Amino acid sequence: MLWPVLRALSIGELTDDQLTWVRETFGLTDGPRTEGPAAEDSLAHRTLTDEHGVELILDLAGLDDDAWVFTLFRTTAENPSAVSVEGWRAAFRAAIDHLNLELVEIQPAATADEVLLAYSEPTYTPESAFRAHWAFPDELDLLWPHLGLLRDAPRKVKQVKLRDLMLTPAWDLAPASLHQQAKEFLDGN
Repeated sequence: MLWPVLRALSIGELTDDQLTWVRETFGLTDGPRTEGPAAEDSLAHRTLTDEHGVELILDLAGLDDDAWVFTLFRTTAENPSAVSVEGWRAAFRAAIDHLNLELVEIQPAATADEVLLAYSEPTYTPESAFRAHWAFPDELDLLWPHLGLLRDAPRKVKQVKLRDLMLTPAWDLAPASLHQQAKEFLDGN
């Protein structure tokens, strides 16, 4: 079984030479993974271990013709070291920059620019997914999982996701207490 530890989604077109560069830079074996989530989209992969001996799989997947996913999976219940994960985050970002791809998101996000914003155009209606299928909690701490965040996510990441949610018409349905807590959180309290 494979569990994603770090996933970077980017968009842009890549030439065959650029794909070769990615495979060589990351030491990937040409050919897809045969197991785990989205194995059918896998193009190349590599098995490795972190400095504590935790087995990992590094994978490059292609979606459509212009979306690229760099993923680091763990193969056991053991988590890789934070140093290792942050090293791969930096490597993914460096490759995306080198290839002139557009970073869409990195999960889990560590900085605000790694957050995928769902609300960028005023196309939401009051019958959004929040209104139709979910009741807002009364406590801000209970909101983070609904935004795809852990409670210990970086504050700036939480701020970006919260501001994005607040732009939706669904935010009007949130309890007054949640509005107040959100305002205080964004004000730095």
